[in-house]
Amino acid sequence: MKQALRFLWNSTRGHRLTPWRSPYLLWRIETYTGIKMTQIGFLEFWEFLWRERVNLWHFLKWTGEIERYVNPRQKG
Repeated sequence: MKQALRFLWNSTRGHRLTPWRSPYLLWRIETYTGIKMTQIGFLEFWEFLWRERVNLWHFLKWTGEIERYVNPRQKG
């Protein structure tokens, strides 16, 4: 869960209270759906999150797994 929150925190940098304006998230949605960034507004953003919530949750879990793989805890 910590890694998921870290990803969300980093991906909304500069737009913490308005994530639908984050260029990074808009770019990710554009590459995933094909909808142009300029056409994604408040409603489209939240609609996408709701529609893809299961896939997004799997993505956030995957980012946590990758983070643990890249930065394993030091033994000893």
